[in-house]
Amino acid sequence: MALWNERDDRLKERWFGLTNSQGNHGEDVKEYWWPLDATPTHSWGRLLYRYPQAAFPYAQLVAENARRGRGDREYELADTGVLAENRFFDVTITHAKAAPDDVLLTVTARNCGPDPAPLHLVPQLWFRNTWAWGRDDRRPTLALADDPAGVRVDGHHDFLGDYRLDAAGHPRVLFCDNETDAVGLFGADHNASRYPTNGIDAAIVHGDPGATNPENRGTKVALDYRFAAVGPGESVTVTLRLRAAAHDDPPFGDAYDAVLAARRAEADTFYAGVVPASASPDDALTARRAFAGLLWGKQVYRYAVGEWLEGDPSQPPAPPQRRAPEPAGRNTDWPHLELADVISMPDEWEYPWFAAWDLAFHAVTLAHVDPTLAKEQLLLLCREWAQHPSGQLPAYEWSFSDVNPPVHAWATWLVYVIDGSRDQAFLARMASKLLLNMGWWTNVKDEHGTDLFGGGFLGMDNISVFDRSRDVPAGHHLEQSDATSWVAFAFLAMLRIAQELARHDPGWSELPTTFLERFLAIAEASEAFGSAGTSLWDEADGFYYDLLVDDQGGAEPIRVRSYVGLVPLLAVAVTPDWVDQLESYVQRRDWLEEHRQDLLQRRVVVHPEPGHRGGLALVPPARYVRVLQRALDTGELLSPYGVRSLSAAYRDSTTVQVGGQALAIRYAPGESDSELFGGNSNWRGPVWLPVNVLLVEAMRTYAQGVGDELQVEVPTGSGHRVNLSQAADELSERLVGLFRPGPGGRRPSQPHDHPDHPLWNAHPTFSEYFHGDTGEGLGASHQTGWTSLVAHLICTRRAS
Repeated sequence: MALWNERDDRLKERWFGLTNSQGNHGEDVKEYWWPLDATPTHSWGRLLYRYPQAAFPYAQLVAENARRGRGDREYELADTGVLAENRFFDVTITHAKAAPDDVLLTVTARNCGPDPAPLHLVPQLWFRNTWAWGRDDRRPTLALADDPAGVRVDGHHDFLGDYRLDAAGHPRVLFCDNETDAVGLFGADHNASRYPTNGIDAAIVHGDPGATNPENRGTKVALDYRFAAVGPGESVTVTLRLRAAAHDDPPFGDAYDAVLAARRAEADTFYAGVVPASASPDDALTARRAFAGLLWGKQVYRYAVGEWLEGDPSQPPAPPQRRAPEPAGRNTDWPHLELADVISMPDEWEYPWFAAWDLAFHAVTLAHVDPTLAKEQLLLLCREWAQHPSGQLPAYEWSFSDVNPPVHAWATWLVYVIDGSRDQAFLARMASKLLLNMGWWTNVKDEHGTDLFGGGFLGMDNISVFDRSRDVPAGHHLEQSDATSWVAFAFLAMLRIAQELARHDPGWSELPTTFLERFLAIAEASEAFGSAGTSLWDEADGFYYDLLVDDQGGAEPIRVRSYVGLVPLLAVAVTPDWVDQLESYVQRRDWLEEHRQDLLQRRVVVHPEPGHRGGLALVPPARYVRVLQRALDTGELLSPYGVRSLSAAYRDSTTVQVGGQALAIRYAPGESDSELFGGNSNWRGPVWLPVNVLLVEAMRTYAQGVGDELQVEVPTGSGHRVNLSQAADELSERLVGLFRPGPGGRRPSQPHDHPDHPLWNAHPTFSEYFHGDTGEGLGASHQTGWTSLVAHLICTRRAS
């Protein structure tokens, strides 16, 4: 879709935003839209875009955000005043499928303002330009058909076949080619086409009659529907249909309307079976919108590193620095990676590329609506054209060699369970590749062979007093509480997977013991390190800290209470009731119980009921309670809407000694005030859904192992004592509460620039992270990726 309000200096064809250097908190989109609905097959989908009736203030947004500093609010579209008095069109895009190759599209624009306003609705169709790469010069075609029944465009593509686009009504039809205007952009001598891709804009906005092809053919076409004056409260609609040419029944009429009605009804029925009937209407809406955002965020992702390093044959040569060894070069250690897949993206604007740990969280939510896709997403990064021969999983496009937390095994197990615990073939495929990945962690990230791990920033950008990937003081190395605990967490997830596989196939019978031994080795190492005998656990503080270790073996803790110290709580697994069926595993476990009580006494969570074999956890019960005392303290980590990433006890800053330097860190509940990692995300105070959901799941698992006797106060100091399962439920309720309307209809999670008005309050927004005190949505404003985990919480909520 493109739009024009007859005031802008260009067609509105894509979301507008600022680059990392332009925004005062990094890259940031300056538009408003909401995915309203979607089914997993995309048989039905709806999206709402809010389009100003005044000229879009591009220059004003750039200039004002450039003027503002880190301590200032971001300057958003609503702040400019162009949307005052609701002077905007709400444009709702709906598509439905009559068949996999037959897509119905309606676009309805409603004038929400007080005065009539003009509007152009301009649907566009084009073929992706693959012929300019120099690898395949075949060109597809689009051409206006001679059809007395109405406007029809015929398309031919040597791979896709023949298609037709039917358009109801009488739009102006404009053709050009999907070719860059090299003359206008780069001062080239000529263009590849006389009618380059911006010809549509030139014809509609600038009135250039020679910008489009008078022969009504090309590789791009636009259908310009002009509405001279849409009255206040009035709506206008355009209707189209794109389908394979083999479908020759009438494109519009009663049958078209019947398809729309049927797909809408099917979507309602589908989600009635996904979202529990016990969910309130507000929670059901939140879950359905979260699923919609996640499904709308899927994109075709094409990246062949080898071709990118080489450059396209018909284009200017790739710059030589592109091939520089890492870290100077980018992804040069990954020439094997070649992806051409539909992938769930963290954010369709700010993060339109996969990130390994984001994708694992997406899979958990996707499993509720499309378990096949969820499994495919997890398997994809483990395939040989993605996973490095060393076993490392690609982190994200910016640097595949960076390190994300190893959450794939956890997500694999959860997806398996959500899907009914029946697809052992999926478990086996994942286990075989994750074995390589766990070997990479052991061989590469346990640099000193101590069973204590590093990893760098591990996805939590600025959470420490320095950049843990690049700024470790000279003569030191970092033993990370979270890295070590993440690996223990992953080995326990692998243990649970291996036990399930061994239960069904004796060929896996020895693997559970491998993961048991690896977990116990890490657990033992986390108790004491090196000649200084310093533990990751601080008995006085009741918390886990990173250790900075010098070349002589001396170690000092980095005393900052954050998510880093909560990750040890996540490493927990309950032994299944049927574990005695695994003879090899039971023999080894029994030997350890007889000969290594010194180790197991700290690691076995004993279930109080007879007949249960307990479980395994990195943190023993007494410590678990002490760490939770910090996590559930409103003066420290517990906010009204979840657990904060950094303790609020540091509101006035705190200083820690690191390698002989005094470094300060301050609780910043909102946007980042730090330059670390570009300043476009903040792990020094806000609430992040993924870590909170991991904590909820871990507490519930721990509760299965220890039963109801282990209790904590929620909040700490309140006198309100509950068991761990109930504490997990209370934390889950706080997280879901981010999206529940208050008495006036406004949700805590709504960004500050969203006016308190029914037209805005109707739409939950799934931000990247949330203010540590107020719950306000912050960061990327459309990161339904891992923030869609709220739907997982709603769908797994226990009946009260």
